Amino acid sequence: MTHVEETYDIVIVGAGHAGCEAALAASRMGFETILFTVSMDSVALMPCNPNIGGSSKGHLVREIDALGGEMGKNIDKTYIQSKMLNVSKGPAVHSLRAQADKGEYTKEMRRTLQREPKLTLRQQEVTELLVEPVAPNAGPDEAKARRRVVGVRTCSGAVYHAKAVVLCTGVYLKARCIYGDTISYTGPNGLSAANHLSDSMADAGIGIRRFKTGTPPRIDRKSIDFSKTVEQKGNEHVVPFSFTNRSEDIAREQISCWLTYTNETTHEIIRENIDRSPLYSGVIQGTGPRYCPSIEDKIMKFPDKDRHQLFIEPEGEFTDEMYLDGMPSSLPEDVQYRMVHSVPGLEHAKIVRNAYAIEYDCISATELRPSLEFKGVEGLFAAGQINGSSGYEEAGAQGLMAGINAARKLQGKDPVVLSRSDGYIGVLIDDLVTKETHEPYRMMTSRAEYRLLLRQDNADLRLTPIGYEIGLIPEERYQAFLAKKEMIESEIRRLEETPIGAAKETQEFLTAHESAPLRTGACLADLLRRPEFTYEALAPLDTGRPTEGITEEVAEQVEISIKYEGYIRRQKQQVEHFLKMEEKRIPADMDYGQVKNLRKEARQKLEAVRPESIGQASRISGVSPADVSQLMLYLHL
Repeated sequence: MTHVEETYDIVIVGAGHAGCEAALAASRMGFETILFTVSMDSVALMPCNPNIGGSSKGHLVREIDALGGEMGKNIDKTYIQSKMLNVSKGPAVHSLRAQADKGEYTKEMRRTLQREPKLTLRQQEVTELLVEPVAPNAGPDEAKARRRVVGVRTCSGAVYHAKAVVLCTGVYLKARCIYGDTISYTGPNGLSAANHLSDSMADAGIGIRRFKTGTPPRIDRKSIDFSKTVEQKGNEHVVPFSFTNRSEDIAREQISCWLTYTNETTHEIIRENIDRSPLYSGVIQGTGPRYCPSIEDKIMKFPDKDRHQLFIEPEGEFTDEMYLDGMPSSLPEDVQYRMVHSVPGLEHAKIVRNAYAIEYDCISATELRPSLEFKGVEGLFAAGQINGSSGYEEAGAQGLMAGINAARKLQGKDPVVLSRSDGYIGVLIDDLVTKETHEPYRMMTSRAEYRLLLRQDNADLRLTPIGYEIGLIPEERYQAFLAKKEMIESEIRRLEETPIGAAKETQEFLTAHESAPLRTGACLADLLRRPEFTYEALAPLDTGRPTEGITEEVAEQVEISIKYEGYIRRQKQQVEHFLKMEEKRIPADMDYGQVKNLRKEARQKLEAVRPESIGQASRISGVSPADVSQLMLYLHL
């Protein structure tokens, strides 16, 4: 029987947020790339929440953009509401979040993919990895230990040869959607599941495990009584996700969300029917996310809470579907109606789509190198929810790095591995490949040790030079970046070098702003360090301020750099110590059995993860500081 047989440089399996970023990176770096999806309708699909960004996730999106990825640009084109979160706190935790028009987000990303000349989109299920021994004449044990991927086979029998493959399968591997006794063996939104690739992965020696996530009911806008809810508007001043955009370029009329709450009646309905929840009856075996639990989990685990927030969010500008954020569930349909109707404003709400849980196959990311390449299969990479993470932003960040590193491998170059001090992307990937995650991983600001340095506002200053070196940042954008960087540095120098005397006008200005009078000589930077002053507020005293080049972004960087100078200096010193540990490399063929006084648990964990540096070894759960010391003694470090 004759089958289709084609050759590409790189194959991407799955066209969700990870797959789109991986495919764009690989093709833009000059490689013929094919992107497979089970359905063209699932390209950049947002099957769950209708937003991009949020606490810590906004950092990831801005870092994706700074490296040359697409997610930030795409949400800037398709948002319907924008908000900056945590503005009452310091700049380290400010996070941008935008409600998306789900349909438009998908369409716009698909248009972007289709414009790439070296990228082919293909609707087809990939069912098999084509793997061969690295050394053709090796014995069976050696052949199993050293393998490489050479392509994929689809359900039709077609073969696609490739030098690298990136798995971005999301939640589709042997997926099943569940609510109550109703089980459908599909992916999200009724799309086809991928039922065969897991077996092929297992045959290649990759461990498979089962995770679970969930989504809330969607309700009809026309059936909501908004008078009983609290309107939530977006920010008047819109901050773009992409550093290539300006606020005025993307400003548009925004659409409101609304806030309501569950109550004791809601909770009682759930408690009375908890035995009918697949989560509690044993029907669902997969491990769910700790930080985005189902509503039944919330009620059972936090019985002291008398109410929980629910945000009613539009799924788009041209649909009446509203997303009930805060009420993911797998309870039966009749119970879902009762609990929804118990909520103020939703007494007569009509459900458009039932809430459901979804179970799917994934891997333990400790099987991956920091480059996201499998340790046991050369040329095979994985990114997104297949790695045990959750969230569009986490997926997009991994997809970008996996696509970059697949291309770098074909270029014969070292992989790009961001450290924990480079960005949230570095923290995300290091956590996944180093610390064994027993539940879907969600990024949070608390996971980043150096968050004062890793702010979302300075992502371009940290990462755009890397994106330029990789080849994903065009020359024009890079030159504009260099001009911005120079303007920030020169303005900081000017403020540090501009003296302010104790003239009468100056003292009156300080008194008017409830600031202490000057008793000794000072400079403009000294005044800016006072909490009561902003860069803009000092303009009347700053007669030598440049009239051009001081954009909103430049002013923000100048103010933060000066106000937090001491804290930033201290954190940079911590980073220097961290980098010294990362530079202490561990041989790839390290025999941990030869290290004396190493505890059994530590030896087992080190053998499983096979860290590349002493720094990474120190972050493995079950490896103590004493174990690290023994390892360093053995390696004479």
